[in-house]
Amino acid sequence: MNLDPAESAVVLIEFQNDFVTEGGALHGAVAEVMESTGMLANTVQAVEQARQAGATIIHAPITFAEGYGEISATPYGILAGVVSSKAFVKDSWGAELVSELQPAEGDIVVEGKRGLDCFASTNLDFILRSKGIKNVALGGFLTNCCVESTMRSAYEKGFNVLTLVDCVAATSQQEHDNAIASDYPMFSHPVTAGDFVSSLTGEAEMVDTSRGYGG
Repeated sequence: MNLDPAESAVVLIEFQNDFVTEGGALHGAVAEVMESTGMLANTVQAVEQARQAGATIIHAPITFAEGYGEISATPYGILAGVVSSKAFVKDSWGAELVSELQPAEGDIVVEGKRGLDCFASTNLDFILRSKGIKNVALGGFLTNCCVESTMRSAYEKGFNVLTLVDCVAATSQQEHDNAIASDYPMFSHPVTAGDFVSSLTGEAEMVDTSRGYGG
């Protein structure tokens, strides 16, 4: 399957210091899976190549005002962990996009992400449709949380969804592997970054893979 770069976007979910960089509030929780997949290096290379091919690069960071007034006073689940670790506070170092994936000219930064699904509290859908995007490739954090939530919404909204299996990470290898093997094929085409880029440049057919991606 070849993809038209003009109709394709890469959505980078929460590539922020609190996840990606040593010293980040939640880095310790994802560092092992990041290393196992080589996800940062894979993403940097894929983004550069996709951008050169003419695809749209969209950054989707999550941020909260100090005190987390935008969400429940008694958060539970994943957001409770964000609050207890004081992660992703607006204008803090931890909330900044990592140096390796700073927006380039022509990239788009989505504003307003306060929860898991990138579509829920942002204008992502408007941006994609305004630009005539049909193919949405996802990478970022967490494999089984924000990436999966966004994947499901994109699928429901009628986009051709691709999940870059070597550009995502979770808080455990088991959760990461289970999501890719069991959930991703239901709502997306699970592919490697290399196969995605090849599909943009017309160099090779895209291979759907939920297993055997090197993780």
